[in-house]
Amino acid sequence: MSASQPSDKVIGAPAILVAMTCVTGIVDAVSFLALGHVFTANMTGNIVFLGFAIGGAAGVSIQRSLLAVSCFMIGALVGGRITARMTPQDSVRSVIRASIAEGVLLLAAATIAIGLTMPYESHQLELNAVVAATALAMGLRNAVVRKLAIPDLTTTVLTLTITGLAADSSLAGGGNLRWSRRLGSILVMLGGAAAGALMLRHSVALPLFACAAITAACAFAWLHIESKGRLQ
Repeated sequence: MSASQPSDKVIGAPAILVAMTCVTGIVDAVSFLALGHVFTANMTGNIVFLGFAIGGAAGVSIQRSLLAVSCFMIGALVGGRITARMTPQDSVRSVIRASIAEGVLLLAAATIAIGLTMPYESHQLELNAVVAATALAMGLRNAVVRKLAIPDLTTTVLTLTITGLAADSSLAGGGNLRWSRRLGSILVMLGGAAAGALMLRHSVALPLFACAAITAACAFAWLHIESKGRLQ
């Protein structure tokens, strides 16, 4: 990637990251609604849940929240290793490797979830395995996306995106900077969460298989960018 072609100008990259944001919405729908009040993509929620549990709130699992945070950090560590020596010339190759690893982890989670039936809490081992696999996948992805540093496309956390949408708006005296990208990220995650909740009516595995498929498509899209030599 040359100095004249920063990461946020790479053709196709924002669209791919928006698709990855959809995966986040689906993953967190599955983790919160089926895996027992835990997030495996949004770690802010888990820290809050841990606080609730420490304060004696019912229905919140310290063990599962700690598992999600720990596996997310391990995934981020692996992602950090993948990108540690990432150069402008091979940045897309690193992203492709990370996307493949994320897809494999999501596919593993989906395969494990095939045996999950209600009541889900009677399948503690499978629940924990799905939490671990999805948190590893999301941690790995976050480390790589952080390295790419494309503005307003973190793919996981929308707090700053929503803040920027309001704070940079014309109502606040701003120039509506990247408003379409910010609004798009919000709507895509909303849509992913809604789709995840709908698919859960059929099975826990279905939305996770959808996540694996979308991630595979993203990996192919990154590969297309790399093969076209759009990063110089």
